[in-house]
Amino acid sequence: MAMPRIREVRAYVVRGGGADYHDQGGQHWIDDHIATPMARYPEYRASRQKFGLNVLGTLVVEIEAEDGTVGFATTTAGEPGAYIVEKHLARFVEGTPVTSIEKIWDQMYSSTLFYGRKGLVVNCLSAVDLALYDLLGKIRQEPVYALLGGPVQDELVFYATGARPDLAEKLGFIGGKLPLQHGPAEGPAGMRANLDKLASMRERVSEDFFLSWDCWMSLDLDYATRLARDSAEFGLKWIEEPLPPDDYWGYAELRRRVPTGTWVSTGEHEWTRFGFRLLLEMGCADMIQPDVNWCGGITELTKIAALADAYGVPVVPHGSSVYSYHFVITRRNSPFSEFLMMHPQASEIVPMFHPLLLDEPVPEGGRLRLPETPGFGVRLNPECDLHRPYTH
Repeated sequence: MAMPRIREVRAYVVRGGGADYHDQGGQHWIDDHIATPMARYPEYRASRQKFGLNVLGTLVVEIEAEDGTVGFATTTAGEPGAYIVEKHLARFVEGTPVTSIEKIWDQMYSSTLFYGRKGLVVNCLSAVDLALYDLLGKIRQEPVYALLGGPVQDELVFYATGARPDLAEKLGFIGGKLPLQHGPAEGPAGMRANLDKLASMRERVSEDFFLSWDCWMSLDLDYATRLARDSAEFGLKWIEEPLPPDDYWGYAELRRRVPTGTWVSTGEHEWTRFGFRLLLEMGCADMIQPDVNWCGGITELTKIAALADAYGVPVVPHGSSVYSYHFVITRRNSPFSEFLMMHPQASEIVPMFHPLLLDEPVPEGGRLRLPETPGFGVRLNPECDLHRPYTH
């Protein structure tokens, strides 16, 4: 049977959770006094939503083939992203065979160089790329991980990101990543509060359960150095994204300064193989953490991972639920996965993209066996209010 061509691309916007997982209601740990680059301004210190972290919302891209099969994927891009997909990127997708994923990626990326390369545009490109993989998997009746060469491990093993690592250990996770709450603008008292929190968590978890800091681009080189050194006595496994993402020189220097046994990690807010090439060539990180919904999709993540493999640097994708799970299970260089605790108190396991996705698998006892459902194995929740602001 001839492979069908693509009939139509559609871009929708939805609010409240989903791919824009910071788009939450009040009293959620993910928005509770977390250190950010904006914390130098007191009026924006207590809440990330105050400076607009949730302003975009979720973008959903649907791609329909001539035979009526529909693939979809999500990212953080909202209405600006919907405009880019409908008005620009769709022309490279419609009318092409569903197998033309590499060519479509190259045309989308090359055509947007004059205003893209990183950020929002590549987020949109990522969603199109992932939707194409979902579509191809459904047409071939195979899970995406089969399209990537098949699993190299029987199950995924997870660490948890959230405010309560002690509860995460009881749920079976192998480690916990804490959001750093106080940055340089809060002075010595803030540093003491950070270390006291880490010490308290260390007392509540077992010796084999690792702890790490998620710093969300909020520190400078001096503060990050002191935090890493003072955290070493609590067995800190890594310090994540402590500096602005473009400060490659700072990351290289920080990696030279941190105590032996403490990793420096970054990459959540990096885009394409070109950005990760700098991180790897300059020796910026012991582990990289690309987000497949942002960095360029699976087409690009495959290239990023190949680069990292050559440098002996592990690839542990940031969040992104099923979109990273199908990739990680095919890689020896991805020893574990991240699970973002989206329960408001981080005390229960709920799907990361809730309520947008149905059938989204979650770990049990810190582990997950991926089903053989075609594509990424998830469905859009019909109760979510998807809005198509543009057409083409």
